[in-house]
Amino acid sequence: MENNENVIQSAFSSWKMGIAIFLGLGIAAWMVVSSLQEAHFVEASGGNGTHAWVDSNKNGVIDYSLEAEFQIAQGGGFRKQQIGDLLQEINWTSQSIFWMLMALVFMVGRDFAYMLRIRILTQKRLNWKASFNVIMLWEFASALSPGVVGGTTVAMFILNKEKIELGRATAIVVITAMMDNLFYVLMVPFVFLFISPSMLFPAATGAQQGVEFAFWFAVGLFSFVCILLFISIFWYPQLMGRFLGFLFRLPFLKKWRHKAIATGEEIVVTSNELKQETLGFWISSFAATMMSWISRFLVINCILAAFLALRWNDHLFILGKQLVLWLLMRVSPTPGGSGVAEYAFGELMADFSKSALLLAGLALLWRLISYFPYLFIGAFLLPRWLRRK
Repeated sequence: MENNENVIQSAFSSWKMGIAIFLGLGIAAWMVVSSLQEAHFVEASGGNGTHAWVDSNKNGVIDYSLEAEFQIAQGGGFRKQQIGDLLQEINWTSQSIFWMLMALVFMVGRDFAYMLRIRILTQKRLNWKASFNVIMLWEFASALSPGVVGGTTVAMFILNKEKIELGRATAIVVITAMMDNLFYVLMVPFVFLFISPSMLFPAATGAQQGVEFAFWFAVGLFSFVCILLFISIFWYPQLMGRFLGFLFRLPFLKKWRHKAIATGEEIVVTSNELKQETLGFWISSFAATMMSWISRFLVINCILAAFLALRWNDHLFILGKQLVLWLLMRVSPTPGGSGVAEYAFGELMADFSKSALLLAGLALLWRLISYFPYLFIGAFLLPRWLRRK
């Protein structure tokens, strides 16, 4: 036991923590700076252009973010501009400042709702500080993981280190996934009460047709996953225990099989306890889920409202667009959906502005608020949390 403690202390010594913090902050800073330096081409008037469009990919569409589409030509119709320059040129009115502050409020509201949900699901065994640590580290793991993977495995480890039994931690993570998917499934028909699918997927040809098919396929898949997770926790929890037992028969996992079986037994015990919870427990848990997701979506609404003239029905349209945006981020192979998120934002929000550069700038503002902070917070929080745990 003493040897194990010495190994842990050595692994998380002060100088190693310092390196971890430096690397974490360095990566986050590099991503921010590279995003600010990302260049797009904009139309130039009065013969002041520096580049001409050559349509290198022969698609007949001006791809403003693709440098190969343009060649240097004095007096051409386009010029190169960085997103950072655009952000400096933005006229920050009182309306812009108000809506950007509201975006920050909704971002904080999203995390508060997640903290509230995790406290409810753990029956308040986690205090507010522990809940903050769990959610921030969970988001940090999600920011560093491909969208298709997420941070759920890390979340189980974090909850377990906060003295939540591994079986219960697994059940809690499964329930959060079920509630998140359920919100998405319920949100689709709600949004389509006010906007038609034809508005969300205009001119269903080519790539757009593929996105529409993927969207409806994902809705069906998420519905199936909700049902499967519900059965796994409430009707037949032994299913998950048997799956773990089968999985840990593999040769490279075999030495942990007894722990996997114990976790399966804990899941069954936790399931029986959760079945006894009151209706109010489940309503409050799902209400916190709704609060977190609505706050997440309203961040983009506020950013667009800060610089674009929007009507109230436009906000519902933006909400529908975000259902597609979230889907694309969920299947992204890049950490935190990086690259995919920014590109999809510009494509989906093109109905609200013809300026590709402006949309790229707004996409960067969105990521600066909703993505990069977790990299910085996680870089500071993780070493300290690991040392304590």
